[in-house]
Amino acid sequence: PTATSPCKILKCNSEFWAATSGSHHLGTEEAPEFCTALRAYAHCTRRTARTCRGDLAYHSAVHGIDDLMVQHNCSKDGPTSQPRLRTLPPGDSQERSDSPEICHYEKSFHKHSAAPNYTHCGLFGDPHLRTFTDTFQTCKVQGAWPLIDNNYLNVQVTNTPVLPGSTATATSKLTIIFKSFQECVDQKVYQAEMDELPAAFADGSKNGGDKHGANSLKITEKVSGQHIEIQAKYIGTTIVVRQVGRYLTFAVRMPEEVVNAVEDRDSQGLYLCLRGCPLNQQIDFQTIRSAQATEGRARRKGPSLPAPPEAFTYETATAKCREKLPVEDLYFQSCVFDLLTTGDVNFMLAAYYAFEDVKMLHSNKDKLHLYERTRDLAPGNMAPSESTPALWVALLCLSQCWLCL
Repeated sequence: PTATSPCKILKCNSEFWAATSGSHHLGTEEAPEFCTALRAYAHCTRRTARTCRGDLAYHSAVHGIDDLMVQHNCSKDGPTSQPRLRTLPPGDSQERSDSPEICHYEKSFHKHSAAPNYTHCGLFGDPHLRTFTDTFQTCKVQGAWPLIDNNYLNVQVTNTPVLPGSTATATSKLTIIFKSFQECVDQKVYQAEMDELPAAFADGSKNGGDKHGANSLKITEKVSGQHIEIQAKYIGTTIVVRQVGRYLTFAVRMPEEVVNAVEDRDSQGLYLCLRGCPLNQQIDFQTIRSAQATEGRARRKGPSLPAPPEAFTYETATAKCREKLPVEDLYFQSCVFDLLTTGDVNFMLAAYYAFEDVKMLHSNKDKLHLYERTRDLAPGNMAPSESTPALWVALLCLSQCWLCL
């Protein structure tokens, strides 16, 4: 897949932002200049319409232009040059620190009740999904899929094949739309692609816009081109996006109340973080892993599995993953799976960072590690569970009775 998208909506957004920074402070005599910039913005979106079909940021921009045209009484006909308007005065919304109480989730939503219950969702690697209910899945989900879709934000990922002809996919594009919310934030779009992890929203800003509570939404660059963090305090949400190797990872911490804030309950099952991947998109992780392990121990008994470019064996993949993931949980197993299917050592780092994000974002520290059930163990290695002593006693009694007969 190409590293850059032919859709140029980010360029259109940036040009409009550069032309209109501070325009909400302009007097009526300068309103025509805003309309001129707005028409130029519309013209730019029309030029890239064909290549942006299906792009969330593009459709968000088109609807936003229409709204602004109406609000400012702008004619669709007229000049489209882009004069540079004056910038924001010092200390304005980009630097403002005060916010109304409604823009701080814990203060406003739970002033007289218990602290909110936070949940976590993450997507990484080939790709592996940890849902808000701590279900762990490995999925195909090639193409564009919704991760989150509620009253406050939308998150969509695009997954592309890692190798030509391979069923292994990874996240190559991510779009996050924060919806306009009361006096806190304007609608903001964040978009990342392979080799392009911006430290700003699509319009060039780093906070929630020009409303009084704009700083309740902030984007921070942790590592240039590799790691950004978005804090949306008005909905109690933290989002972490990383680029590891060529591909992206996503992790979020969100209150249950926000997770379940949807107007159409019937559409709730359409997004992955809540319901997981559809059955026909899930990969039988355990069966494939077992086959890979068997293949590594007994190649002479049958034909080999297709070998990726680096040709990791089960043993070398296991050893490599132990360097960063000493606990053999599902993050470790996903690391082994990805090395065997892609041969790309960056997938080991993706699993490592995904678990680091879980440690930072998950509210229940007892649920950081996820494990497979004991049914996947060989019979000779299966120890009796503490929860089944009665079963063992019953089996012992039955065996004694059989001997008596």
